[in-house]
Amino acid sequence: MSRLPNISGKKAVKAFRKAGWIIARQKSSHMILTKSDSIVILSVPLHDELDRGTLRGLIGMAGLTVEEFIELL
Repeated sequence: MSRLPNISGKKAVKAFRKAGWIIARQKSSHMILTKSDSIVILSVPLHDELDRGTLRGLIGMAGLTVEEFIELL
């Protein structure tokens, strides 16, 4: 399993958008992403550095592997 890099919330949103996720709205310091063929809603905190556990959870909810996500960065 690959080690996740320390990235910001904005970089994570950019990578998820490359995977087909769309920005639905922003609520406070969280960006809400949706995908037309998924019932899952991603809530990405726009912090300077995301916790690795939070990022790993978002990647799993998005249906991606860590390796696929790293390629999107």
